[in-house]
Amino acid sequence: MRLVRALAACALAFALLVPATRAADEPPLLAPLVAEGKLPPMERRLPRTPLIVPLEAMKRTPGRYGGDLRMLMAKDRDIRMMVVYGYARLVGYDRDLAFVPDIVASYENVGDREFTFRLRPGHRWSDGQPFTSEDFRYYWEDVANDKALSPLGLPMVLLANGKGPRVSFPDALTVRYVWDDPNPLFLPALAGASPLFIYRPAHYLRQFHARYIGEAAAKALAEKARARNWAGLHHKKDEQYRFDNPDLPTLEPWVNTTAPPATRFVLHRNPYFHRADPQGRQLPYIDRVLIHLADEKLVPAKTGAGEVDLQSRYLRFDDYTFLKRNEKRSGYEVRLWDTVKGSQMALHPNLNHVDPAWRALLRDVRFRRALSLAIDRHELNQVVFFGLVQPSNNTVLPKSPLFEPRFRELYAKFDLEAANALLDAIGLTQRNADGIRLLPNGRPLEIVVDTAGESTEETDMLELIRDSWRKAGIALYSRPSQREVFRKRVFSGQSMMSVWPGLSNGVPTADMSPEELAPVKQEQLQWPLWGNHVESKGKGGEPPDLPEAQELLALFRAWQASGDSAERTRIWKRMLAIHAEQQFTIGTVTGNLQPVVVGKSLRNVPLRALYNWDPGAYFGMHRPDTFWFAHD
Repeated sequence: MRLVRALAACALAFALLVPATRAADEPPLLAPLVAEGKLPPMERRLPRTPLIVPLEAMKRTPGRYGGDLRMLMAKDRDIRMMVVYGYARLVGYDRDLAFVPDIVASYENVGDREFTFRLRPGHRWSDGQPFTSEDFRYYWEDVANDKALSPLGLPMVLLANGKGPRVSFPDALTVRYVWDDPNPLFLPALAGASPLFIYRPAHYLRQFHARYIGEAAAKALAEKARARNWAGLHHKKDEQYRFDNPDLPTLEPWVNTTAPPATRFVLHRNPYFHRADPQGRQLPYIDRVLIHLADEKLVPAKTGAGEVDLQSRYLRFDDYTFLKRNEKRSGYEVRLWDTVKGSQMALHPNLNHVDPAWRALLRDVRFRRALSLAIDRHELNQVVFFGLVQPSNNTVLPKSPLFEPRFRELYAKFDLEAANALLDAIGLTQRNADGIRLLPNGRPLEIVVDTAGESTEETDMLELIRDSWRKAGIALYSRPSQREVFRKRVFSGQSMMSVWPGLSNGVPTADMSPEELAPVKQEQLQWPLWGNHVESKGKGGEPPDLPEAQELLALFRAWQASGDSAERTRIWKRMLAIHAEQQFTIGTVTGNLQPVVVGKSLRNVPLRALYNWDPGAYFGMHRPDTFWFAHD
């Protein structure tokens, strides 16, 4: 039996010792509303057991209230990043990537089959309405199990061995999920950068639901809003992750007040946010977040001109020199955080290519190994990354407890002699006048690599790979296109190879899902048809027919069914070994650094930290609600 971690109990106990708040502790932005009786005082806005953020343990300092945090985004839909950065989750990751309670006061996990969540007494939505088990019941009964709102059934992460859970609500502060089989995907889904929301603000959404207002009234509302039906209107109003409905109550630290389309979004502090500092002062410290939209190509220039207080999105390592040069003039610091992708850039041979000859060649492990051996990763490191990264396969990093050196090194050393020997063994011994090998049908061995064309860094790396591959008798041509076109080309099998970052999570533990290693999703560029077949439950794509891919799928399903950490570790390492041996994706370098621009007066932003989508939520895991301005 695995119960809630000791840290949860400590946090709850500490919460009971929070000093009583005083009028002077009120955020100045909210103090007039409290004085006028339009808002309760802080001690009544906080839950009775708030989450106390351990600033000292995090090497942070107590802050001051106030200020506007300026950031740049490129599209209306980027407003969703504030849900990522805010990182208010039922259960979240701590700095050691362990699960800890956040929105909930505590939780119990029995064998990954039974999960019991206990809510914080007195916790409220941003509009002041109580947050209770009724909000979980509404999601479960009125959204997840309503055929109009969820015609495809339950999300996959709520299925264990194809079956959903039994959900109960013993009281206003308790929610319980029980599966017959282990569901190790559940907690990671709740803690994700784009989380599974198993609760809804029921008091707000009932007004759009036919079960509560009747079919006729719901239809009339939909027609007035020009929605296709009442379910479409409900979906539009219920986008917690998209964060584009200012009327939708939230539990995030800041509340969006601007509906798109807009060029400037204004977010205000959530007066009922559930976290507090050790002095009992409610977080966040910062009053408002101001997001201005700009063309993504202009974000580095605007950042360098000092138009932001915190920026990482749309900045790349190749912007570092320019940003560093403007530090003093524009009043900011450039910090370099650690990215943890399995590979900064990986080549994805499309094993589902429509051409039978190319498909057979790409499925030949000797060919994939030869391609990997013919890449001079040391040159990539020195020329593109100034020697700051690590040549590597697309695999987990040394910071992961699952790391083994052979996973990183197998077939990753530049060895033209070995690459040529493998290509000869395949039978590709004939060459044309330019030295390019010939396929059995006489065509030259020309590999077209599709890219989304979004990075000069990517272009530079492909140029270097083209030069080294040519020494092995392989011609490389890159074909940039818009991201949507790029994906359609890969998914349809028209692309023979594509470029994309490697594993999104290079620091997994055995209790994190290894789904990136198995053919389970169409978006996996090396086997989109196999992934689509699994993702669509057999309704689309093709079943995997390569033995090693079949083994990976079987191992992933075994991981899902296991409640034993030792067994999960064994499964993970076998899957990583298969990938290293098979080179299903061909990694290049890892350990790249992410520029993070921080205004000189902004405090509590780490000097060096992990920068990752999931786990991490970019800034989210580092608690932006504790950032503050030291304006003198």
